[in-house]
Amino acid sequence: MWDQNLTYHHIYNNFKWNIPDNYNIGYDICEKWANKTPNRPAIIDLLSSGKTNTTSFRTLNQKANKVSNYLKYFGIKKGDRVGILLPQSLECIVSHIAVFKLGGISVPLFLLFGPDALEYRISDANIKVLITDYSGAKKIREINRDVQNGLTIFTIEGSNQKLDSLSMNLSDLKQSTDFIYEKTKPDEPALLLYTSGTTGPPKGVLHAHRVLLGHLPAFDFFLDLFSSYKNEINNLLWTPADWAWIGGLVNILFSSLHHGVPVLAYRFEKFNPSKAIQLMSNFKVTGSFLPPTALKMLRTDFPKGTSKKLYLKSVASGGEPLGTELLDWGKKTLGVNINEIYGQTECNLVLSSCSKIMKPRPGIAGRPVPGNIVSIVNQNGEECKKGELGAIAIKRGSPQMFLKYWNNPQATKEKFFKDWLITGDKGVIEKDGWIKFIARDDDVITSAGYRIGPGPIEDCLMKHPSISMAAVIGKDDLLRTQIIKAFIVLNKGFKESDNLKLDIQSFVKKKLSAHEYPREVEVVKKLPVTSTGKILRRNLR
Repeated sequence: MWDQNLTYHHIYNNFKWNIPDNYNIGYDICEKWANKTPNRPAIIDLLSSGKTNTTSFRTLNQKANKVSNYLKYFGIKKGDRVGILLPQSLECIVSHIAVFKLGGISVPLFLLFGPDALEYRISDANIKVLITDYSGAKKIREINRDVQNGLTIFTIEGSNQKLDSLSMNLSDLKQSTDFIYEKTKPDEPALLLYTSGTTGPPKGVLHAHRVLLGHLPAFDFFLDLFSSYKNEINNLLWTPADWAWIGGLVNILFSSLHHGVPVLAYRFEKFNPSKAIQLMSNFKVTGSFLPPTALKMLRTDFPKGTSKKLYLKSVASGGEPLGTELLDWGKKTLGVNINEIYGQTECNLVLSSCSKIMKPRPGIAGRPVPGNIVSIVNQNGEECKKGELGAIAIKRGSPQMFLKYWNNPQATKEKFFKDWLITGDKGVIEKDGWIKFIARDDDVITSAGYRIGPGPIEDCLMKHPSISMAAVIGKDDLLRTQIIKAFIVLNKGFKESDNLKLDIQSFVKKKLSAHEYPREVEVVKKLPVTSTGKILRRNLR
């Protein structure tokens, strides 16, 4: 698509979307390559036993067609919602492709969800068919009986009488390997993702098939102009992010398969830094999306003296600002510049850095990705001046912009102001066009007349040798409106003490500023995070 001899401005100003009249994600990421290069590897599935299964695009397409025919036999039709509660695996991607080819709507569900979270989503989306494994089926059978009524559960290990589940064992399906996929329009619905609930109850975000096309320019950017080297080396992509999150599912899985590039399927039950390094080394992973939490854990527990060679060409991260400390560590230890990305479930990947054509800027989300108009607007919907605090907003027209909130027209209406989608995040435009994320609206701290974002303070705290994780909130105060309170997780070898807290406060005063130091410091064993790794500051308030 682009090469590093071009400037950002040239790329951005000359970009035009090319959205076809008919477009189906299932065809694009599977059947297209099954027809072109059938033996090309698509999924490398590392099983819990340690065995590795490699599936070609031809086999992937055949399995997906079998599942499409199977679901059609059970009455699934265009527009029906199908829940998918599975780990990173061959069965997971086959299920998504099968639903897309039917013209159905896939609803990814996190493995970490308990019965209450699953019940809410199954009920809200009116899911009638769910594909899972035995452990997932057990959770489903714990939810309200009324919600279970009419719900058909398929389990990938085979049928189970106790769980009242039907078989979705790919080896046992007898259906035809031929299936004529639905010729969907790019604006027809394909994917229903639920927000992580950082600002209230989760909302169902309905995306069209075009959502994948909207991700591709940013995919090229955050993997350092991927299209310029994708044919020069044997690429393999992997992410520890759950494939139920847009970051794992679309950023990496769908976008990679669109390019005919294989994806390693493996997700740790509990992220292990040493095993992650070993995994990336053994399989020669060339690109990854590593959420901030994973990067922080890698930095804290990176195996000392490791002889494991890494083959990374690029790494991306997003969800929380990274800060100087993590970016410097990434360059030194992982051997790559970590490209920061910004977006949200409703309209993902609209800002990105790309170290091949722009120097990294710690703590700044990036520049608008080609094809996206992103700005800072005030409460009247007018664009702010450079350096002026306002709301990060995305102009209508980005293909990855959502269709609507499921069953929530009022929330859909409130998400937009004039021609702008209002993200709910505060930011400023720097003089050279970079957009700096400050905080979510409800994360901004007002103290003694100052409006303070938690990001820079957390970044500063992370530089203190005693701290492995940090989160900052505003605590109500009669004198100052709010004071800054920090919650920290200590590194091994450090013990909580008043002297340590004073040292931390002094450190922030000296490194950052006197009005941004935490007047209260509380040591905790762990921080509350969403299933996507974002810090839940509202749980700390």
